[in-house]
Amino acid sequence: MESCKPSATPIDTKAKLSETSGVPLEDPTVYRSLAGALQYLTFTRPDLTYAVQQICRHMHAPRTDHYQALKRVLRYVQGTLSHGIIISKSSVSSLVSYTDADWAGCPDTRRSTSGYCVYLGDNILSWSSKRQTTLSRSSAEAEYRGVANVVSELCWVRNLLLELHHPLTRASIVFCDNVSAIYLAGNPVQHQRTKHIEMDIHFVREKVAKGLVRVLHVPSRFQIADIFTKGLPKILFEDFRSSLNVREPPVSTAGV
Repeated sequence: MESCKPSATPIDTKAKLSETSGVPLEDPTVYRSLAGALQYLTFTRPDLTYAVQQICRHMHAPRTDHYQALKRVLRYVQGTLSHGIIISKSSVSSLVSYTDADWAGCPDTRRSTSGYCVYLGDNILSWSSKRQTTLSRSSAEAEYRGVANVVSELCWVRNLLLELHHPLTRASIVFCDNVSAIYLAGNPVQHQRTKHIEMDIHFVREKVAKGLVRVLHVPSRFQIADIFTKGLPKILFEDFRSSLNVREPPVSTAGV
């Protein structure tokens, strides 16, 4: 596919692929090999994370529609071969994260997909796109599980920086676009509706009470983590990709 027509985005905005979409591939070896290779590429290309996660979900029994989705990722990579994470010197040393969840987005299991990204100063540090292990009975529950995941990641990063003798003195910020999840983080209401996520509530609430984490609202238009939970239109995708610091490298000196 070296001469293929590039794609503007790695995944479309249509409904997610089902396990029964298309006809089973006669030989899934190539599909699995390419999917495995793309997994390695996500280590330096967070803009591919969601698309590759969707492809890898079907490695056990790939079908023709899944293979078409995989080829779209390759077409996108072909058009962005020079892109990568740009890391620059930053005077800011705070941790800021964005988290989002696509409630009941899986067409087969109705499980939600949660994603997050963590920034240290102006540079992206870690990111994730993963289907949740349990069903969520509301969008608030799905979003709150996403908050718990990123708070756990923030705690790990804070401990790592402490071991490196660069402890953080300010609270880490978590941006979420679900008002109910933000309310639960600061004012947990113990009643029948929240007992099934009580452990996550206590975990996040404890970090908030200690002043290690603050959960704040961000409008959906500026929710960068959307790129890890769903297919986006071209303009919005490119905007969020730029926010992830994934772009072409600065122009090099002639002859270098």
